Amino acid sequence: MQFVQQQPTSKAPADWFTGDVWWDVIVAGQEPSRMRANLVRFSPGARTNWHSHVLGQALHVVSGVALIGTRDGTVFEAHPGETVACPPGEEHWHGAAPDRFMEHLALWEAKGDGSTETTWAEPVTDQQYNSPRTRELPQATS
Repeated sequence: MQFVQQQPTSKAPADWFTGDVWWDVIVAGQEPSRMRANLVRFSPGARTNWHSHVLGQALHVVSGVALIGTRDGTVFEAHPGETVACPPGEEHWHGAAPDRFMEHLALWEAKGDGSTETTWAEPVTDQQYNSPRTRELPQATS
């Protein structure tokens, strides 16, 4: 067992985000671990670009109101204590509501073969960001 070396907080790249976003890397697992976890802080209105994760991603809201958008135009609203799972390969975006800060834990895995974990695409437009919100998540299918 060991303590993980804490890295300094860093500003998220403007190439991947709109607005001010900061993150702390909690863990970037080394083989055989594939675990990734970041604590991400979004200023009001800040958001990611469209992106997808090869093995999916879970977002656990710590504070504020999170908005999570999908390509079909749905924007989900998640509150502190709620977790939203984004399936492998699904393009999505996430960010803060326009009137408050938001903080979430972003959790995902690497494949372990050195391939790309996240594929980044274009910025989310204001029209996409401002789409009507829902609190109704689709029911899981078995």
